[in-house]
Parts: sequence; C-alpha cells; structure tokens
Amino acid sequence: MNTETAILTPRAPAAEQFTEASAAVTRLEALYAQATGFLFDQFTRALGGHRPTARVRAFYPEVRITTNTHAKADSRLSFGHVPVPGTYVATITRPDLFRNYLIEQIGHLIRNHGVPVTVGPSSTPIPVHFAVASSPHVNVPQEGVLGFSLRDVFDVPDLSTTNDDIVNGTARRNADGSDHLAPFTAQRVDYSLARLSHYTATDAEHFQNFVLFTNYQFYVQEFEAYARQALGDPASGYTALVGPGNVRITTPDGDLRDPAKMPQMPTYHLKRRGGQGITLVNIGVGPSNAKTATDHIAVLRPHAWLMVGHCAGLRNSQSLGDFVLAHAYVREDHVLDADLPVWVPIPALAEIQIALQEAVADVAHMDGFDLKKIMRTGTVATIDNRNWELRDQSGPVQRLSQSRAIALDMESATIAANGFRFRVPYGTLLCVSDKPLHGELKLPGMATDFYRTQVSRHLQIGVRAMEKLRDMPVERIHSRKLRSFEETAFL
Repeated sequence: MNTETAILTPRAPAAEQFTEASAAVTRLEALYAQATGFLFDQFTRALGGHRPTARVRAFYPEVRITTNTHAKADSRLSFGHVPVPGTYVATITRPDLFRNYLIEQIGHLIRNHGVPVTVGPSSTPIPVHFAVASSPHVNVPQEGVLGFSLRDVFDVPDLSTTNDDIVNGTARRNADGSDHLAPFTAQRVDYSLARLSHYTATDAEHFQNFVLFTNYQFYVQEFEAYARQALGDPASGYTALVGPGNVRITTPDGDLRDPAKMPQMPTYHLKRRGGQGITLVNIGVGPSNAKTATDHIAVLRPHAWLMVGHCAGLRNSQSLGDFVLAHAYVREDHVLDADLPVWVPIPALAEIQIALQEAVADVAHMDGFDLKKIMRTGTVATIDNRNWELRDQSGPVQRLSQSRAIALDMESATIAANGFRFRVPYGTLLCVSDKPLHGELKLPGMATDFYRTQVSRHLQIGVRAMEKLRDMPVERIHSRKLRSFEETAFL
C-alpha cells in the first residue's frame, strides 16, 4: 500500500526487455493475472462486507518498442513494423485469449527492427467490471447496493478513454510522447469483449478467425447442418460446434439446445485448431445491427469477414436465386457517417473477390462465362429504410441508376465499410430474394420455395470461400489497401 496516496496496489515486477516473442507474452500473462487476481480478491472481500481501507487499483500490462533508425522493413507486409523511429506502446488485456495473435505481432516487430520489446505495468487502471468479467459467479452490483460508492474505491470503465480514435486516425500521442502500437487500447478491447458476450451469448474465446454474417435464421439452420456433417468427418479438421449459451457439441448427433432466451445476435462457431474455423453471426436486419456486431468483433482481429445474405435485385435480367458479388458500395446506411465519411471509397479486395468467385464456381459446377448465368458483379446499395420501395421513386431509383447498382440490402455496405475502417478484410456475396422494382415482391409462398432451394447452396459457397482464404498465407489476406500513411504495427 502506498500510504502517501492511499492506494492499494499489487507490487508488480519492473519492466523487462525481451528478444523472444513467446517469453514476452508469458510475462504479459503473468502481469495481467497478478493485476486482475488482486482486484478480484479485493472486490470479493468488499462484497462480503470488508470495505477496503484505501482506493484499490491495478494496471493493465503494456508492451513497448523503441527504434532509432529509418531502415525499411519488408514493404510487402502491411503490418509488423513501425513507420518512423520513436517509441510505440500498447496496453494489453486478456493476453491468454490473444496469445497467438500477440506472439505473431510481437515476433514481427522484433525481427523487422532488430530490437527488443519491453514488457511491464502500464499507467492505465483496469476497471473492476472487466477484471471480474471472466468469473460467472461474481457480478458488479449497481451503484448504491454495496453501502459505499463503487467508484470511490475501485476504478470503473471510463468512456472518455474507450473510443475508436486510433483506428479512426484521430488519436493524439500518449502523454509520455509515445505513439500507438495497436489499433485498440486495452479498455476498448475489454468493452467489446463484454458486449460480444451480451449480444451473442457466446464467450470471445469461441470466435474463429473467419466470420460469416447473415441476415436470416435460415442460414443458421444450414450452418448447423453443415457443421454436424463436418464433425462426422475426421478429415475436415473441425473439432466442435459452439452455440448460444456456450453449448458445445463434438459429434454429429450432439444436443445443441438453445438457451431459454435467445440473444439479439445468435452466433455459432465451427471450431478448428488455432481459431482457424468459421463463425456465423445472424445479425438480423438493418445497418445498426451490422455496425454493432462488427464494432465488437473487430477487436478479435479476424482474418476476414463476409456478408452472405439476401438482397433486392435491381435489374430485370436477374432472377430470384441469382448471386451478386459486390465490387463497390453505395452507402445510404448512415450509421458510419461520423466515423468514415461517405466520400471514402471502399475498395474491392482481390483476394476476397477471387475466393468468392471460385467458391461459386466450385459449388455451382460452373466456370468462366457460364457463371454470368447465375452471378453478377457490381455495385450494391445499402439503405436504412426497409420500405424504400414505397417512397417516391424519382429519388431513390434515380440514384440507384446513376450508381449502376445491381442490388440493394440493409447491411452489406456497413459491414464492408467497418471492415475498411478496422482493417479487417471484407467481402459480400448476396442472393436475390425479390425484385420490387419489377413486381416480384418477397411474399410468403415465394419466400418458402426460394429459401428451400437456394439457402443451402449460398451457405456452402460462403463456407467454401472461407476455406479458400484459410489456405492463403495471412500476409496475403491482409491487404495493403486497408492501411494508411502511418499505421499501427499490430494488425
């Protein structure tokens, strides 16, 4: 205890330099465990009626690197090196969860710059809510329940420092003059880990590196069927399927019972060693849900996310069930306007586009010019008004025509734009489910037949595309198109 400032804090070891990435991460794990263990013990004592005699505080660990040379790193990589000489630092949370990621990122730094990294306690306090979040038996009570103000004794989440300034390119340097090493601070990551658990009813540890988003429950049913088949095939490499409530099955006939209360965004994880499996998130309908899901999944640093859902076909030559491969987006969803202005182009990523096109060819058993019979590549418009077709047609239809849009939905541009913003490779393959401008509305009878014949094939294409991306080197997937002039070294 520091009596001068009346703060109870654990006695952490001094900062230490490391030239081996796994050893550095092991130290991060030890520092984090010590800090959160201390907060957990003090908090549970307070719950038992033993109010601490001073303020209780523990700190996130940090990793920092200092370079003094302008020597260039491998310019083919979009990550793994700092842009100019200086000191760069990142606060770290849950190093156990991010161990493989951290070893990879720190390893690149050490190799590319030829200097050690320094690991030690940071000056950023850990909010008690996040310190005890991993314990299912301990909840932080609402203000007033404990008989004393929680924030008078423990640190609580500080939203003034929990933001997206780094990824949005608006962050200033740290108070000590250092710059940012990672796209998110530890508090921002912890905030999203808590939100993910709330919205998906699955723990962050189950999320895989390849994420599919959909806007219909039918895709969930097909994904479960595919997963059960994969679990019955030892050669598939898939080891488990985890659903809402963290229910886990490892055999095709396992009981994947749904929780009594389904979450807002039901999520299913077809797991593979090293997180190389596939996660499917049913985000429901609308750009707000799409932004919420991607805002929080982004902190897990997935290798790719794709939208596989339904859309309105805008061309008379399209048929129900045709596919649309987006290569550009009209953004009328508006939910990201403050973070990513609409004038920012969202480029198509070659690696993703090729994987999706090849997946369509594989599943449909078609190739080359014949693919044009069932798939069009073009602009997808995303709008925030589900009943857009009921508006005065002179406005929306004229804009759609001017943009050369071939399809319209409510999620794809949001997911792609947030992928661009968060440097997560993205793509979109939609399936035409109605053609409102041409008199083919989404009616119950049509929908039933459409879903029965098309959803299974569409889901298989999405999975196949992810498996193609998984077979690529990570350095190829993470395109330099997603990086700006001065980027964080960590992906």
